[in-house]
Amino acid sequence: MIRNPYTDDAEVKPVDVLAIAAHPDDIEQTCGGTLIKLAEMGYRTGALDLTAGDMGTRGTPETRLAEAEAAGKKMRLAWRGNLHLPDARLENSLAGRMTLATEVRRLRPRLVILPYWQARHPDHYRAAEIGYEACFLAGLRKLDQYTEPHRPDKVIYAAQYWAVQPSFVVDISGQFERRMEALLCYQSQYGSQETGSDLFPEEKQIRERLETVARFYGQKIGVKYGEGFVVKETMKVEDVVAMGVKSF
Repeated sequence: MIRNPYTDDAEVKPVDVLAIAAHPDDIEQTCGGTLIKLAEMGYRTGALDLTAGDMGTRGTPETRLAEAEAAGKKMRLAWRGNLHLPDARLENSLAGRMTLATEVRRLRPRLVILPYWQARHPDHYRAAEIGYEACFLAGLRKLDQYTEPHRPDKVIYAAQYWAVQPSFVVDISGQFERRMEALLCYQSQYGSQETGSDLFPEEKQIRERLETVARFYGQKIGVKYGEGFVVKETMKVEDVVAMGVKSF
């Protein structure tokens, strides 16, 4: 069940990887294949949506939360939550950072996946800002007296929402179909209906669009489908001969 941190104080089992995004279905589109792959490798994966998409043209918050839960099962997530922050009005506020920092301390992820820090939708780049700053705050011992400090080892940024050269690409050829199944759990957004038909692509179109993007990233590493990511730090390489990339 999707956890609401305002009402559910149950102890949370730590995750290895936590993806944070603004709306239900953002994670499925940007890093869903990678989360599936990591779960299949044995990592505990989690997803935290900052809003319930309540300002969306289609669907109610209740519907989208139920769809997110179903999508999470498709992605083999060990945990999914929602902060219920105001959709289309995300602000990098102290309250928002503190709330998210508390969740990071409870979940204790080693790796956090955020949206890229530039985007057309303000909520997407605000999610990147809030996420990064919350991860930093989570490591401060005096942040609060109820949770132990924790700071993730690494923050990476999903590149799909912005035209950017990725630092690396994850091969999701074996996970792409399941990623699409997860995304299409959001029938309020991608199912056939009259409401918002001029704004929302049909299921066939969204599949073609996402397949094109996944093929674009995949061809960069010589595979069928890929998801691109950006890191701000310089990556260390011990053995340049064994690097998993070819020039020709």
